[in-house]
Amino acid sequence: MHIVCGVDEAGRGPLAGSVYAAAVVLGPDHGIVGLADSKALTASKREALSAAIKVHAQAWFIASASVAEIDQHNILKATMLAMRRAVEGLGVVPTEALIDGNRCPPGLACAARAIVKGDAKVAEISAASILAKVARDEELLKLDAVYPGYGFAEHKGYGTPAHVEALKRLGPCVVHRSSFEPVKSMLAARQQSLW
Repeated sequence: MHIVCGVDEAGRGPLAGSVYAAAVVLGPDHGIVGLADSKALTASKREALSAAIKVHAQAWFIASASVAEIDQHNILKATMLAMRRAVEGLGVVPTEALIDGNRCPPGLACAARAIVKGDAKVAEISAASILAKVARDEELLKLDAVYPGYGFAEHKGYGTPAHVEALKRLGPCVVHRSSFEPVKSMLAARQQSLW
């Protein structure tokens, strides 16, 4: 039996929080209407589709790589790690993994194919992009409650002017990625001032 899973990530670009990846096996009769690239959907539409995917998909799994892993390995390797974890967590071994983008995570137990803009072309990848985006947004809402003042609930960790202004005012916190600018320079300046 040919089992295809779609894989996508969310959160490569932000200055804070984990990077997320999801893997989804839809099957031929999933009946989910409205699947699209998560970035083209409203937050409420993404949340509704995320709930439908979790009910109707044959298999799905959401994984992440932490801020520490991003800073230790770099964002590309951490993203590939999260993607591999998502595929491994499915509970079934796919025949083929269709990966959004131009490269495939190493070490998968199945064949893999990268598809540029796959989240707009392949239903399984669209579903994965929605699950990953909703899960990451949920994490940032939680971080906003734990680390108030940065505006994580609004900008979801992206380097908006309001976020950069909050960084200048408050300094980076533990969920900021120390390998990303301007966080890296701010931490270096803080370290220098201690000498």
